[in-house]
Amino acid sequence: MAGDSVTRSKLAKLLNEDLSREYQAIIAYVVYSQVLKGAEYMSISSQLEQHAHEELQHALTISRQIDYLGEMPSVTAKPVKTSEKARDMLKFDLDNEAETIRNYRTRVRQCEALGEFAMAEQIREILVQEQDHLIDLATALGEDVPDLGEASGPKTRKR
Repeated sequence: MAGDSVTRSKLAKLLNEDLSREYQAIIAYVVYSQVLKGAEYMSISSQLEQHAHEELQHALTISRQIDYLGEMPSVTAKPVKTSEKARDMLKFDLDNEAETIRNYRTRVRQCEALGEFAMAEQIREILVQEQDHLIDLATALGEDVPDLGEASGPKTRKR
């Protein structure tokens, strides 16, 4: 299992990578929510603003857990992709949310392997919102929600 050999120090390092991804999401959602144009994107633009607020809460939660593990939280965001095309930006978000969900699923298992059950619960709460973000983005794109099962690579579920 992915969490069997993780140490507290390694978990803090991985959470810092997750924190950098949360910063990336905050920036992306702030920018994308303001630059999406067209009637078809009015609804998702307001959802993206809400996502930005939620991602900030995620960053605060993850920062608290990193501090609890005795490390300093990261101050660097992962790069944010932009495009002139609204659909491309939403697809970037969809892909980032999928990666975040896969990482947090692993983080839950790693926390539990270390006996950090409260931390695992905090991350599970984040996962619920991240999955909602994934659904919102897939819906806005008119796509099926990606299947993020344990197999490698994103797949879409059949209807």
